[in-house]
Parts: sequence; C-alpha cells; structure tokens
Amino acid sequence: MTDEQLLQRIVINPKVMIGKPVIRGTRLTVEYVVDRLAHGTSIDELVAEYEGLSTDDILACLLFAKKSLAETDYVPFLAEAS
Repeated sequence: MTDEQLLQRIVINPKVMIGKPVIRGTRLTVEYVVDRLAHGTSIDELVAEYEGLSTDDILACLLFAKKSLAETDYVPFLAEAS
C-alpha cells in the first residue's frame, strides 16, 4: 500500500474530536493510537479491541505521525549544559 493510500485512512473534521486527526469512520485519534502503541499495546491487540479497525489503519496512524514530525521545527525546552 502506498503512503497516499494509507494517509487516506486519516481524516480531519472540526466536528469530530474537535478536529484532531482520526481514523476514517471512527472517533479513534491518531494521538490515542500512537499513545497506546508507545505504552506497549500491540497492533494485534488494538485490532482485536476495536471492531472494524485494521492493521493498515494503525500503520496509517504511524505514517501520519511520522510525516507530522518530519514537517515540524523543534526548539529545545531545556538548554544543554556546555
């Protein structure tokens, strides 16, 4: 599946979850999915937990997050000691 095909699974609608990116047809935000993965939930566990969710939906969340980070400039919160 191409990046474009995966990203079509993510939508932003100001009337759904106050405009946060969500998996199309759900109220599952990209943020929520990535957080669950970061805390040890497996892709298979997420797919089993949410009816209609697919592995490609999870991969779309990861790709969306990656692309969002790639387009972000960073300013350190704390200055490093020299």
